[in-house]
Amino acid sequence: MTSHGHADPRFDRLRGVLDANLESGEELGAAIAVDLDGETVVDLWGGHADVARTRPWERDTIVNVWSTTKEVSALAVLTLVERGLVDVDEPVATYWPEFAQNGKEGVLVRHVMSHTSGVSGWDQPIVLEDIYDREASTERLARQAPWWEPGTASGYHAQNQGHLLGEIVRRVSGRTLTQFVAEEIAGPLGVDLQIGAREEDDDRVAEIVPPPPLDIDLAQVDFESPMVKTFTGPAADANAANTIAWRRAELGALNAHTNARALARTFSVVSRGGEVDGVRLLSKGTIDQIFREQSRNVDLVLGLPLRFGIGFALPEPATLPYLPDERICFWGGWGGSLTAMFPDQALTISYVMNKMAPGIIGSDRSAAYVSEILAAVR
Repeated sequence: MTSHGHADPRFDRLRGVLDANLESGEELGAAIAVDLDGETVVDLWGGHADVARTRPWERDTIVNVWSTTKEVSALAVLTLVERGLVDVDEPVATYWPEFAQNGKEGVLVRHVMSHTSGVSGWDQPIVLEDIYDREASTERLARQAPWWEPGTASGYHAQNQGHLLGEIVRRVSGRTLTQFVAEEIAGPLGVDLQIGAREEDDDRVAEIVPPPPLDIDLAQVDFESPMVKTFTGPAADANAANTIAWRRAELGALNAHTNARALARTFSVVSRGGEVDGVRLLSKGTIDQIFREQSRNVDLVLGLPLRFGIGFALPEPATLPYLPDERICFWGGWGGSLTAMFPDQALTISYVMNKMAPGIIGSDRSAAYVSEILAAVR
């Protein structure tokens, strides 16, 4: 089994690693794309879009990319920052007055964008299907009290960051996050990217294969800790991504459907100074905001050393040693998908797949692909 698409000869080793993973079954279906200063130097895909191996992974296959979606939601907010409609140093309540309830009047936009708001999940009782109702579940977040002092530490906003950022987008722009991404990001850039998935795209959505259980015994953790409250508020289920209800919901932290090519082009906006083929979304000043460090601690939810800027993670060698400790921003999704931006090299890397690997941030596969790409570029 070999991959399809094209890659510059210097990326032959990368293609070999992908082909080996497809052949061994380590990957079911996957895609990798690399944008280098506006040139697509890698655009590879291969494998199968379903567990039964009846549907090949095609050029236009799209897949749920889990928390890589958070990068899309962050970019939506940053475009509003660029237009002077949102200030990351303003309270969320400036744009969404109801959010000030229960001690959240001092929570700033940048706190939500850096996972430091103290609101990393929903208070119980709640089940996954509840969050498909955007309006009701967002109102619940407005009423909640923070679970720790806002701005003091990160606690990964695993499932709700998109609801929080999406409501800011809606209040400021008058459009839902889904509409805003379609009209202001995907449309102008001409990319195959959407929050959720439309009915007409169901036949090209890859089937998700859930990972092994998380290596976290929540029974051994304080039930009142942000970790337990986040992972149970609500409990995640990877199988949900294969349902129509999931695809039709607006889950701005979890359910973007896209491919590596689209992600690499979209986030080359950050790597290339804010403009892609005449479409300008950001300025240098807005991009610089991303690199304002907001937290560096053992994350209260994930239990790993993490470092967050505004909207994206920044390199933390203790957790992701394959990403150099340079001016890089990135994030990834449950199971291993990843998009990383290297502005000093005008380099953007994206990887997506449907067979989820263990863990929440990156995987052995994403580490291998990124390492091969960086070796080839440098």
